[in-house]
Amino acid sequence: MTPKQMLAIAISRPGGPEVLASQTVPVPRCGAGEVLIRVAAAGVNGPDLAQRRGQYDPPPDASPLPGLEVAGEIVARGDNASGWQVGDRVMALTNGGGYAEYAAVPSGQVLPVPDGWSLVEAAALPETWFTITQTLVMRAGLTPGMSVLVHGAAGGIGGAAIQIATILGARAIGVVSSPAKADYARRLGAVATIDYSTEDVAVRALELTDGKGVDRVVDIIGGAMAEKNLAACARLGHIVQVSTLDGASASLSLRTIMAKQLTLSGSTLRPQTSATKAAIADRIRTDLLPALTNPGFAKPAVTTFPLDRAAHAHRAMEARGHVGKIVLVTEFGAGD
Repeated sequence: MTPKQMLAIAISRPGGPEVLASQTVPVPRCGAGEVLIRVAAAGVNGPDLAQRRGQYDPPPDASPLPGLEVAGEIVARGDNASGWQVGDRVMALTNGGGYAEYAAVPSGQVLPVPDGWSLVEAAALPETWFTITQTLVMRAGLTPGMSVLVHGAAGGIGGAAIQIATILGARAIGVVSSPAKADYARRLGAVATIDYSTEDVAVRALELTDGKGVDRVVDIIGGAMAEKNLAACARLGHIVQVSTLDGASASLSLRTIMAKQLTLSGSTLRPQTSATKAAIADRIRTDLLPALTNPGFAKPAVTTFPLDRAAHAHRAMEARGHVGKIVLVTEFGAGD
């Protein structure tokens, strides 16, 4: 029987990791079109850190609790929540509330856990894979044979971009900051890497593409890197901006954009409609999930913390030294 109360992590006030506090709160109600998931694990992502700082408020109808991705077991279904049964092992993009022992999620944002994946491993997928599928695949029109420059290639977003590009027949070039991160990016499928601490990203990208430049760029850095992205692009290139870790402002050459006929697009995932998120889930289910069941598929590296040590997980995320994803594990998930 589902309990009435659960452990969850709340944001007591905007600030540093110390404002994350364990609380006992009611288990969310499973509304129409939703499923209730007993959470085994919840991924930690950049938007969670921004929400904690007071820079990324949840939509009015979303849970105020942080956490945008979970994996676990369905324990209840609301009216019209088709396609799922109680007991199914699933991973899901939430609208908030993932840092908890239970989460109510629209059924269209739920995906099956790939065969051979634990719930902890699966929790590392939804937010980044939805983001890259929406931006790089559906909006920027990634096609087989394209070259893709991926910044932050050893992180969650970058790792997802490398693997999705590889699955779809594109060639990913990872931008990293160390030999260890380069090795990890190559393990995920990058055909080459660029160490931005020792190499000029634009010059090296042109060398790796025989002077043509890259067809697509996935950038989480922003700031001064934006101008280098323009220089690295091929004619008709498309730059996808999904975060701005090193600065939200940039000086860009409009003449370069015009001469190369470039496109620069930006997007955030959380405000998208349920219909849009369901369409992204359908694309992942059809075009990407089958590859994840291959025994040789490289799973992302996962660093875990207990749910009640969410503050420690945020500190590790902000240090920017980790590889792969950081995941919070509940008592239920500890035995998976």
